[in-house]
Amino acid sequence: MNTPLLQAAADQAAHLRFGIAGMTCASCVGRVERGLLAVPGVQQANVNLATETAEVVTDGSVALHALTAAVVKSGYEVPARTVDFAIGGMTCASCVARIEKALRKLAGVLEASVNLATERAQVRITDAVSDADVIAAVREAGYTAQVATQARASDDAAKPAVSRESRHLLIAAALSLPLVLPMVGMLFGRHWMLPGWWQLALATPVQFWLGARFYKAGWSALKAGTGNMDLLVALGTSAGYGLSLYHLFADSHGHGTAPLYFEASAVVITLILLGKWLEARAKRQTTAAIRALQALRPTTARVRRDGAEVEVPVAEVRVGEVVVVLPGERYPVDGRITAGRTHADESLITGESLPVAKGEGDRVTGGAVNGEGRIEVETVAIGAETALARIIRLVEDAQAKKAPIQRVVDRVSAIFVPVVVGIALLTLLGWGLGTGDWSQAILNAVAVLVIACPCALGLATPTAVMAGTGVAARAGILIKDAEALETAHKVAVIAFDKTGTLTEGRPVLTETVAVDGDAPALLALAAALQNGSEHPLAKAVIEAAGDTAHGIAAADIEAVPGRGLRGMIAGRPLLLGSNRMMLEAGIDLGALAARAEALADSGHTVSWLGEAGPDGARLLGLLAFRDQARAGAGRAIARLHELGLRTVMISGDNAGAAAAVAQAIDIDEVRANVLPGDKAAAIAELRTHGRVAMVGDGINDAPALAAADVGIAMGSGTDVAMHAAGITLMRPEPGLIAAAIDISRRTTRKIHQNLFWAFIYNLVGIPLAAFGLLDPVVAGAAMALSSVSVVSNTLLLRRWRADTGH
Repeated sequence: MNTPLLQAAADQAAHLRFGIAGMTCASCVGRVERGLLAVPGVQQANVNLATETAEVVTDGSVALHALTAAVVKSGYEVPARTVDFAIGGMTCASCVARIEKALRKLAGVLEASVNLATERAQVRITDAVSDADVIAAVREAGYTAQVATQARASDDAAKPAVSRESRHLLIAAALSLPLVLPMVGMLFGRHWMLPGWWQLALATPVQFWLGARFYKAGWSALKAGTGNMDLLVALGTSAGYGLSLYHLFADSHGHGTAPLYFEASAVVITLILLGKWLEARAKRQTTAAIRALQALRPTTARVRRDGAEVEVPVAEVRVGEVVVVLPGERYPVDGRITAGRTHADESLITGESLPVAKGEGDRVTGGAVNGEGRIEVETVAIGAETALARIIRLVEDAQAKKAPIQRVVDRVSAIFVPVVVGIALLTLLGWGLGTGDWSQAILNAVAVLVIACPCALGLATPTAVMAGTGVAARAGILIKDAEALETAHKVAVIAFDKTGTLTEGRPVLTETVAVDGDAPALLALAAALQNGSEHPLAKAVIEAAGDTAHGIAAADIEAVPGRGLRGMIAGRPLLLGSNRMMLEAGIDLGALAARAEALADSGHTVSWLGEAGPDGARLLGLLAFRDQARAGAGRAIARLHELGLRTVMISGDNAGAAAAVAQAIDIDEVRANVLPGDKAAAIAELRTHGRVAMVGDGINDAPALAAADVGIAMGSGTDVAMHAAGITLMRPEPGLIAAAIDISRRTTRKIHQNLFWAFIYNLVGIPLAAFGLLDPVVAGAAMALSSVSVVSNTLLLRRWRADTGH
C-alpha cells in the first residue's frame, strides 16, 4: 500500500530537480545536458547556468544516482551532503531493508545505508531533500528517526531504556514461571497444573502488554507491505494463545481437561525478550572502543585570559588561545607547547603504550593524558577539527557503512519473512489435512514462525565490523570503511614507499664532494637553494650547513616534480637534484661518476648540484645522504611473510639506496627510480599478481594509495595521503601493517562464522519445526539463542591485540 509521502515521491519520480556545481559557461550547460540525455529513460534535460540546477524528465525508471553519475562523467558535481540519523524500532534485517527501500524512493536521496547494530542510517542527499523529509519517510515506513548529532547519547541517557527493558523482562519471567511449573513437576513425577483461568490471567499480560512491541512493529510492517521478525513472533504467539483460549471456552468447566498452550506463548515471548536484552548488552560491548574514545573528551579547559587563568567550557576555547594543563589532566585541545616539559600518555589515541616526551614546540593531542609537568599549550584545533574528533568520526563512519558481503544478506532478508510465513502455512495445512489434528498443526506452524530468525542475519555482519574497527582503533589502526576492512584480508602483495615509511624519514648528510674541492662553499649554495623547504633531504642539508648559508640569497626557486629544484644565486642558474635532472640539462657527471656509484652501492642517496647558464652547463658537486630503516621494520616484514604476503618496495631513490634498505629488512622485490606519477602505474602492474595494498606517507604517494586495492597511510604523513588511504596507522610503526591485515582477516572470519550460525539455525530449525520435531518453547529459546550466539561470537574479537613484534 502507498502512504501519502511515498506516493508523492512516486509522483515526482518522473520530474527531478537537483543542483550542479562547477559550470562556468554555456558550453558546460550543453555538455551536462548531453550527458543526462544519454542516460536510458531520460526524456528531457534542461540545465540552468544561472541557478546551477538541472530539471530532468524521465519515464520513471531512472534512479537519481544514475543521473548524478552522468553529471560526474561530464566533469561536474552534484552538491550533496551525508547526514546520520538515529533509527528506532528496528528488530531484524527485514527492518533494515524496508527503511532503505523507503529512503531510496525519496526523490533526492543518492544513497542510503542502514545499520541494525548501530541503529543508524547514513543518508547522502541533495539539496532537494531536507532532514525532515528523510525523517518523515522513515516514520511512514513504521519507525522513528532523528538526526544523530556529533555528541552521542551518553551511557547515563541510555540507562532509563535499559532499566525499562530489564524490568519488563523480570515481570515476564515472573508471570511465565508458574506456567512452566507443570513441566518441572513432570520431571519429578508430580502433576502440577494451574487451572485454565489462572493460566489465562498470567499469560494475558505477557501476550498483550509485554508483547505489545511485537504487535506494534508487526502491524507497521504489514502496513508497509512487508514482514519482519516481530510479525513472525506476533503471528506465532497469537496462534498459540488463540488456540488455548478456544479450548478454554470450549471446556465448560475450565479445569484443565482440554489442552492449553498458554505457557508456550508466554514463555516464547519471555525468551525472546531475554534474547533481545542479552543482545542489547552484547551490542553495547561491541561499541566499547568508540565510547572509550568519546570519554576522552574533557568538558572544560583552563585558559589564560587577561593575565589570569579562567576555567571555561571547551566549546568556548578559540584557536590561538593559551591553555594551561596541569599534571594528570587530559589535554582539552590540539595544540603546540609554548612553555614547559612533560610526557604524554597517548595510548588510547595512537595505541602507543609508552609515554612520549614533550617539550616546547611539540604538538599535543586533545584527549591524551598530561604527565608530570605543568605546561602551556597554544590552541591549534578545537571541536570537530581536533584529531580525536576526526578519529571518532572516522570510526563511526566505518561502523555505519556496510561490508560488501552484507549485500547478499540484504537480498536474503528481503524475502525471508514471506518465505517463512509460506512454510508455516504449508505446515498448518499439511498437518491439519494429513492428520486431522488441527491443534497439533497450529503448534507446529507456531514453531516454524518462532524458530525463524532474521535478526541474527541482520546482526552477523555489522556487529563484526563494529568490533573489528573498534579494537583496531584501540591499537592505533583507523579503518575508513567496512569495504577496506573486508578487502584487506584478500591482499596478496604489500607495496611500500621507502622514505618515511620503512625508514625514519630523517636522512643525514654524510658526504659533500665538490669538483673544485671547496666542499663548504658547495654546501652553502645547496642550503641557500633549499632554505625554507620541508623536504627531508633539504632539512638534512640546512642542518649540516649551519650558519654558512647566511647572507646567500636564492631567487626564482622552482620545484621540478620527481627531479629536484632550480633557482638563481648571484645571477647563477643552479640545479639541485637527481641524475636525470642533470642529464636533461646537459651536465656531464663523469668527474664524480665513480664516487657517486660507490656511494649509491653502499646505500646512499646522491643529489647533484650543477650550473646551467648561457655559457654552458657544468657540474659543481654532489651530496650523499643516508636514511636508516625504522626500528622494527625488519620484524614487520618478517611478520608479513608469515602471513603469506609478498613485499615490494617502490621508491624514487636510486637503486643502490633502495636495495640497501630492502636487503637490511628482507624485502622481496625493489623498484627504484620510480617517479611519483609512475607509482600508480607500478601498483597497476603489481595487481596482476593479486590484490595490492600500498603503504605510504607523502603527498606523492596519494595516487598510488588511491590506485591500490587498499591504501595504508602512516599517521606521521600528510593529510592528503591519509585521505586517499582506506586504513591509517596512527603512529609510524611498520608492525601495525601486519596487525591491520590480521584484524581484517579475523573480522572477515567472524563475519563468515556469524553468517554460518545465522543461516544454520534457520536451515536446521525451520524443517525440524515443520516436521513437528520442535516444541514452540524450544523454538523460541533457539530463536533467542541465535542472535545472542552471533553477537557473543563477535565479542571474541575484543580479545585481539596487535602483534607489532615488540
